[in-house]
Amino acid sequence: MPKAAPKARKANKPAKTPKPKAAKTVPAKTSAHKALKPASEGKAQVLSSVVAYNGPLFRVHQEKLIEPGGKHSERDVIRHNGSIVILAVDNSKNKKDPWIVVERQYRHAAGQFLWEVPAGTLEPGEDRLLGAQRELEEETGYRAKKWLPLVEFYASPGFLGESMQVFLAEGLTPGHPHPEDDEEIDLRLVKLSDILRMIEKGAILDGKTLISVLLYAHHLQKKRKK
Repeated sequence: MPKAAPKARKANKPAKTPKPKAAKTVPAKTSAHKALKPASEGKAQVLSSVVAYNGPLFRVHQEKLIEPGGKHSERDVIRHNGSIVILAVDNSKNKKDPWIVVERQYRHAAGQFLWEVPAGTLEPGEDRLLGAQRELEEETGYRAKKWLPLVEFYASPGFLGESMQVFLAEGLTPGHPHPEDDEEIDLRLVKLSDILRMIEKGAILDGKTLISVLLYAHHLQKKRKK
C-alpha cells in the first residue's frame, strides 16, 4: 500500500509586533518640606487690551498676549480691585471650639441663599487691613482688637483677576451693623464644630468660607499637637 504524501509544512508566520503601550505621565516627586516653585516665572506680554464692559464693580478686558512660555493667546479677563475676607472669631469662652461670625444672604449668581463669612470689595487704592476693618463693622457691627493676615488666594484665575485676602479677626466687640442698601444679611454666631459639620454635609458652598474655616481649623489642630 503506497504511503500517503507528507503534508506540506506551513510557512513560518512573522511574529506579531506588540502595540506600544501609551506612556504614563508620572508627576515629579517633591518633598513635602520644600515649597513648590512656579513652573515658569515672568509675566505675559500684552499685545492689545480692549475694555468690553466697564461696570461699578469690575471691568471685562479682551486681550491678545504672548504668554511667558511664548504661546500666543486671546483671553477675556475680569479685572477687579480685589476683595477682603474676614474670619471673625469669638474665642473668649472656648478657645477649642470658638464662635464664628457668619452671614446668610441670597446670591443671585448662585441662585440660592449661601452661608458666608463677611467679605467685601476694596476701594481703589484702599489698604487691605483698613478695608477689612471697615467691611466687618459695616456688615456685622463688630470691631476686633487683633488682626492677622491668614491667606491670599484667587478664586477662579482662569478668567477672574480678583485677589482675595483673608484676615483673622479676634477680640471682638459687638456694635450696630450698617450694611449697604442692597444688602439683606442674616447675621449669626455659629460654633466652629458646627460649621465643620455643615461643610462635611455640603451645606456650605461659598469658596472663601471653605478656605478660611478649614485653614483656621487646621491651624488650631497644629497648636493642640504642640
